[in-house]
Amino acid sequence: GRCRLLCKPSALAQHLVRSLGRSVVLRGGRWRWPHWPQLQMLQQLLEPPEPEPVVARELLQMPDTGLVALDWLVGPRGTGSISGWGGPNSVLLLIPNAAGKVTGGLVQLGLRALERGFIPVIFNRRGHNSCPLTTPRLQPFGDPGDLREAVTYLRCRHPAASLLAVSEGSGSGLLLSYLGESGSSSCLAAAACISPIFRGRDWFETGMTWFYEWPLLLHLKRGLSRYRRSLAEVVDMDRLLGSRSLRELEETLFCQTKSHPTSWETYWERNEPLRDADEVAVPVLCLCSADDSIRGPPARSLPLELFRSSPYFFLLLTPRGGHCGFPRRGSGRCWGHEAVLEYFRAMAEFLRAEERRKGLPRPR
Repeated sequence: GRCRLLCKPSALAQHLVRSLGRSVVLRGGRWRWPHWPQLQMLQQLLEPPEPEPVVARELLQMPDTGLVALDWLVGPRGTGSISGWGGPNSVLLLIPNAAGKVTGGLVQLGLRALERGFIPVIFNRRGHNSCPLTTPRLQPFGDPGDLREAVTYLRCRHPAASLLAVSEGSGSGLLLSYLGESGSSSCLAAAACISPIFRGRDWFETGMTWFYEWPLLLHLKRGLSRYRRSLAEVVDMDRLLGSRSLRELEETLFCQTKSHPTSWETYWERNEPLRDADEVAVPVLCLCSADDSIRGPPARSLPLELFRSSPYFFLLLTPRGGHCGFPRRGSGRCWGHEAVLEYFRAMAEFLRAEERRKGLPRPR
């Protein structure tokens, strides 16, 4: 259709162009209100998942005794089996946005993957989505420490599985940070980012429209208020709960602490998603829309030179789709989810062909 794939020329890029070009989902992205991307975003943010998923929660303890939660999607739909990574040996790690909001779209992606035979699991940060906060410490925007522990655990639990990851919106800051810091030791076979935020500091400083920022701000405050007593040891809770923007809340929570205060500039030196982008050694598909009002104008918010120079970054750019929207007319499904699953299938197909060509055994 009208989608464009921007990337550095390579054999893998040619294979993705052929595979995605044959995909019918990329030709059916239409919506009855194409000039109102904000409505697409609100639908994804506020619409509850249908049907309601069946989830098995597992709490994982970090080295400092903090807890993160892994929510395994186990229903309600039956699982099928397709070729490629979409089989019983494929674990799909789903990463929500930075506010910890598990949207209906993210759940739909997990259920769709479950139908295709993946093993989907949602990663919940400390204190997010009813995950108990056992230490007075939350996870900064781009600190991949807890995610690294979770990936290590998944690798130990499923040693023979292909491990894949998908992030949504601002949650891509965490996934991109992890891929950059881990390099070739990430344990992931491939990754995808849906409507990612590439420049974290600019995103917080620019701000967003109120009808997107305020629901996320209230969602964060409601979760933080549950831990008012324990967090009062490290931050000014009155100022935190009185924050009027996501930037003010982020700065109060992670920069203006009582024990180890730091500057806004230093915080982003450690948490920018692309600070170690040159070290990424895993194929990453970034699905973006040109009318994404949350990320901002493409010329300012998309690192186009990165996609032209790195053999591991692929930008699938569509003119319409909003922020994490990409709806299909006449269907409740997001065509972006189908594109991501097709990308994983194409990646598995390419790697199998390379292994046969080189006569190498598949690494365990």
